[in-house]
Amino acid sequence: MTNLPTSWCEIEFDEGFDSLSPNTNKIKQKSYLSVGEIPVIDQGENFISGYTNDPDSLVQISSPVIGFGDHTRRFKLITFPFAVGADGLKLIKPINNLLEAKFAYYQFLNTKIEDRGYSRHYQYLRKSKFNLAPLNEQIRITDKIDELFSELDNGIVELETAQKKLELYRQSLLKSAVDGELSKEWRETQIETSETGEQLLARILKERRERWEQEKLKEFAEKGKNPPKNWQDKYPEPVQPDTENLPQLPEGWVWATLSQVGWLDRGKSQHRPRNAPHLYGGDYPFIQTSDIRYADTFIESYEKTYSEAGLAQSRLWPVGTMCITIAANIGHTAIMSFEGCFPDSLVGFLTTSNDVSVRYIEFFMRTAQRKLEDEAPATAQKNINLDILSKVVLPLPPFKEQLHLVEVLDNQLEKLQFQNEAIKNSIESISKQKLNILKQAFNGKLVSQDPNDEPAQVLLERIQQQREAEALVKKSSTKKRSTSKAKKEVGMSRSILEILQQQSDWISGQELATSFGLNGNSKIEEIEQFYEQLRTLSLDDKIIVKPDQQNSKEQDLIKLKDKTDAS
Repeated sequence: MTNLPTSWCEIEFDEGFDSLSPNTNKIKQKSYLSVGEIPVIDQGENFISGYTNDPDSLVQISSPVIGFGDHTRRFKLITFPFAVGADGLKLIKPINNLLEAKFAYYQFLNTKIEDRGYSRHYQYLRKSKFNLAPLNEQIRITDKIDELFSELDNGIVELETAQKKLELYRQSLLKSAVDGELSKEWRETQIETSETGEQLLARILKERRERWEQEKLKEFAEKGKNPPKNWQDKYPEPVQPDTENLPQLPEGWVWATLSQVGWLDRGKSQHRPRNAPHLYGGDYPFIQTSDIRYADTFIESYEKTYSEAGLAQSRLWPVGTMCITIAANIGHTAIMSFEGCFPDSLVGFLTTSNDVSVRYIEFFMRTAQRKLEDEAPATAQKNINLDILSKVVLPLPPFKEQLHLVEVLDNQLEKLQFQNEAIKNSIESISKQKLNILKQAFNGKLVSQDPNDEPAQVLLERIQQQREAEALVKKSSTKKRSTSKAKKEVGMSRSILEILQQQSDWISGQELATSFGLNGNSKIEEIEQFYEQLRTLSLDDKIIVKPDQQNSKEQDLIKLKDKTDAS
């Protein structure tokens, strides 16, 4: 534990916070609106996750509360009426006059809670200890944090804006590659006449048919059969491109479909991992959707492998296979840099000719990803299939120009990646600065201490006594008298001090409230008068309050301090 200033103290979670459980409707995620009257707050990344118009969901708050994601460990400072979304959001209320809400929120951000996956984390938050500063110092600390964070956040906004500009430039660069603009000057420098895209496509289609025929003849030979009559007529012709409404291509380019320039086939896996563990843990890489999504051009890592049994019910794809995601994250692509297997949630693409660059095709697929995702049919979730992919139309330049475009894109994208990494490092550096500021703040080193401030320990004891007194009033005001003769009405003129002076021993809180004149019909002004006298006596250190340990009912016992012995 770091040495705290003498005016600070360490407190338990329950000493500084109350948990709230509003009796309101929770809004399910599928019911979120994009526009509405009541903002919905859940444990997700966005501060406001949606909206609702359900009046029975409204949580009214008189002071700020803190939302905690029980699964995500995210904190949110909530200062306005809202609705609770889905499950997992815990609401925490800093105790009034003890903790400033923003001071508590910032300290939560500085609190380390071990990541236990999708488990519940609130139980671990409640075991944390918190550093309590004098109330006035809490305000000075939050003001200073706000000031420093404002400057740093402005820097982050500028860096994130630069990131977005780089992404827009990256998209523009890819588009210019597949519409021919990027290689326009290069084409003008080419003196030798090369094979056009149209000639290349004709050769690819011829090679495609020849390869299919060779594979079929091989199958017949392995089965010891002669090819049947007209067997060539069963050749699966690739889909012709629909060029209606497509723009004009550069001279020497031609429109083609994915099925014309390559073979498309779904991955194969007969079992899910949880159902057949014996299929896993061997030497054969097993590629999944997440491996594609986070790859940068090439797949170079993987989480799972197949055993021999796994390979037997799957297929081993060669190096250079382009993998395409067809469910959940639609249209993401990456190229295998090793042999491997993948399930039917991925499609494999292999070029039909060595004169088609899979690198160029993969760059083109990046430009088509958003369109594939937007146009994907949705059932339980969006997905695409082989039929949709086979019809994807792409601009096919001559092979030599494909290689030139890949080289230019590699060089330009590498520069963009370098710039993007520099920006990410700068953002991470700022984030670390913010953490250091929080660390200083809650070690008492961010602002100077004021000797005139009420020490935190005194503040804590005062608030605890006040809350005990409030609880006492609540108990006494709700208790009903059994009969009108059981308790004698006492005029409001009698003070608590007068009542206690007449007691030779401890008196319960209920009995004291009744002697004061309170009952179930008392007015709020009378209850406030009782509370004010009790609070004054407590602050003047004239009374002692202790729990009644011999009574099964939860209540407090009270006695004048000068009449209380050591026991």
